[in-house]
Amino acid sequence: MSFHPLFAEFWEKVTQSIENGTYAKLTLAKTIGDTELKNIYMRPVLDGESSFKMSVIARYKTEEVESIHPLEDTFAVLAPYMNNPFMTALLFTTENDLTFKLNKKRVGSIIEQAPTFKNASDVIIEMKEKGII
Repeated sequence: MSFHPLFAEFWEKVTQSIENGTYAKLTLAKTIGDTELKNIYMRPVLDGESSFKMSVIARYKTEEVESIHPLEDTFAVLAPYMNNPFMTALLFTTENDLTFKLNKKRVGSIIEQAPTFKNASDVIIEMKEKGII
């Protein structure tokens, strides 16, 4: 069974947290073995006065590479990295933390925990103030 439908469900929670103004941070982590790519971080950035995009920062052993994408394109950017090389995606919101995990058999699961962050990301707070979300 493919983990993709469950990862799509996880992604729905990501977009909902942005729309609700509770999004704090998203990280792809936990690789198998020693890989060149260590983490991927996703955060919102304001694009002008009334719109936003997502910054995707890929952290390698020796450098960081940032790319900017519309929210609707970001899933397609991040999805190929699940299972190659990342086994975990962590969504931090002010309501809860969600972890999408792949086990050794590549079966996905979503785990909900108490929130780590008390405040949404600074850009999300600014977007709320400007009425963007």
